[in-house]
Amino acid sequence: METVVSGARPTGRLHLGHLHGALKNWLRLQKDYRCFFFVADWHALTTDYSSPQGIQQSAREMVMDWLSVGLDPKQCVLFRQSSIKEHAELHLLLSMITPVPWLERNPTYKEQIRELVGRDLSTYGFLGYPVLQAADIIMYKARKVPVGVDQAPHVELTREIVRRFNQFYGPIFPEPEVLLTETQRFPGLDGRKMSKSYNNAVFLSDLPKEIEQKLGRMMTDPARVRRQDPGEPEKCPAFQLHKIYCTPQEIEEVSQGCRSAGIGCLDCKRVMIKHVVAEMEPFREKRAAYEKRPADVDDALAAGNRVAQEKAAETMGEVRSAVGL
Repeated sequence: METVVSGARPTGRLHLGHLHGALKNWLRLQKDYRCFFFVADWHALTTDYSSPQGIQQSAREMVMDWLSVGLDPKQCVLFRQSSIKEHAELHLLLSMITPVPWLERNPTYKEQIRELVGRDLSTYGFLGYPVLQAADIIMYKARKVPVGVDQAPHVELTREIVRRFNQFYGPIFPEPEVLLTETQRFPGLDGRKMSKSYNNAVFLSDLPKEIEQKLGRMMTDPARVRRQDPGEPEKCPAFQLHKIYCTPQEIEEVSQGCRSAGIGCLDCKRVMIKHVVAEMEPFREKRAAYEKRPADVDDALAAGNRVAQEKAAETMGEVRSAVGL
């Protein structure tokens, strides 16, 4: 089986954007690939190095959601990045051969410098985190990396680093390919990308009443100022959720109702909300069970750490020999 690697920074409870942007893809992949999914806790330090106190709990909350949506430790390897010290060693070796201009041209680096105002990001760790990301991926000789379109440049940089490494030391690593997620941008309650930092998220663990309240006030087509004003569904952020959750007949009916002002925005959203609530129910039940048995979460990570450790030790044996260490 080909190997797939992906990870996520521990940000705590996950939301619908995570579900549709990554987790549903991971659920499909675990059936057909050898999957390594990791808690990227070292990556969390690249921007939150001055306040790391919540990383441990955030990691547990995130893995709890992973397990609740159906990631199966018997089918995939779930592990903590910082538990596998070989990642740091490979990162160090890759940093020796990675030109600084490759990192400075990274579009995500430039974007976060602009957006994360108030934080001192003039650190090597922040500039060089794509090199650590490359180490995370190639440690397990991944052939494919499931990411959103915004992360595709990172995988391309990994491919460049792999080519440079193999040129110097021999063909140790394959060049990983991007597996783009189906849902590229999941809208938040205010129309922007759903994000915990924007305070516009619906969490997987939210109660039905919370989901109804949040989605009930979700932004709609700005042209519909009054109930009798016609709208355009494609300009409505809430309609993007209709296209994900509703039946073709429901989508057709609310589209016509919106364009003719035959249906109000709240009534329109209720058609979608019932599907969201129904889908979240089994996730919430499983999560409640894990909240009562947190040791199960730790056990899943410990088992995954052992598997990842074994593979990482094997890879680094090859790397040290090739580099001459």
